[in-house]
Amino acid sequence: MRIGMIGLGKMGGNMVTRLLQGGHEVVGYDLFAANVQAAADNGAIPAHTLDELFTQLPSPRAIWVMVPSGKATEDTIMALAARMNPGDTIIDGGNSNYKDSQRRAGVLEGMKLHFVDVGTSGGIWGLKEGYAMMVGGPEAAVTALRPIFETLAPTPDTGWGRMGPSGSGHYVKMVHNGIEYGMMQAYAEGFEMLHAKKDFGLDVANIAELWRHGSVVRSWLLDLTAEAMKEDTDFHNLSDYVADSGEGRWTVLDSLELGIPTPVITLSVQMRLRSQQEVSYAGQMLSAMRRAFGGHAVKKIDETAKTTTVQEVQPGSAPEAALNTDAPAIPAHEEARQLGETGKERVKGD
Repeated sequence: MRIGMIGLGKMGGNMVTRLLQGGHEVVGYDLFAANVQAAADNGAIPAHTLDELFTQLPSPRAIWVMVPSGKATEDTIMALAARMNPGDTIIDGGNSNYKDSQRRAGVLEGMKLHFVDVGTSGGIWGLKEGYAMMVGGPEAAVTALRPIFETLAPTPDTGWGRMGPSGSGHYVKMVHNGIEYGMMQAYAEGFEMLHAKKDFGLDVANIAELWRHGSVVRSWLLDLTAEAMKEDTDFHNLSDYVADSGEGRWTVLDSLELGIPTPVITLSVQMRLRSQQEVSYAGQMLSAMRRAFGGHAVKKIDETAKTTTVQEVQPGSAPEAALNTDAPAIPAHEEARQLGETGKERVKGD
């Protein structure tokens, strides 16, 4: 099957490679010429404009969009829609808000175009392990794309499925990421306790490895944590800043609309927001109040922390590259994009 792919970054680029390895033909386009060339070097058909991408695909066309959510996705989908013919399909595999996906599906349906939303999980390991894909959209359109999903998934019959109508794929992926936030926070808190219990002299790296085998808390996430701990259990050169992709926030907002309590996910999102503050104004106020009523000693800031941001894992790199935190620093204008959809600079105290 021949398919178009827009967005050849660390996820899209690896997906192209897996599709090529599965015998498909892929026409690849990206705003960065280097990403297009890297895909071409792996066997993809290069396209340097949307028009060039469009003309190299047979009718009915299927084009997968793998770009950051929000304006980038909106602009790309609308630019594609203006070029496409009735019966063509646009696939959004990024982390879009499910409400945006529902709206886009309605707009495209009016143009007699199919819209399929695919919540895609697997990260930089997807090339090797396969991707989990939560698919939403018209049943006939999803069925037509079955060969693509079977190739990208861990096996043809596992790791992918149609969730329901348009928007459902991104909704399920949103909740998936909310759960991910909670799991990560629980591991982090537990290991912080183990690390702090100095009188036992605990080897936290060994504990992580032990828990990988037979324990009820074993998981792929723990596998990756254990690998990271082999390098440095104290994480000496890492900041405690944690970006949030947006989907955790959306999960919490939807839980409020549904009236469903999600305290663990909610607190995990709040902890990420707290990590993005170099100095908490609320904490400063608490310190000031404590001194005001009790005359207690307080700490003052002599110099706030200085940090740099190292670049994301580059397209085509082995996933083990994620363990390298000594990668080159990135320019300030790239920071928000590489940290994530809602990545931001730390809030500094006055």
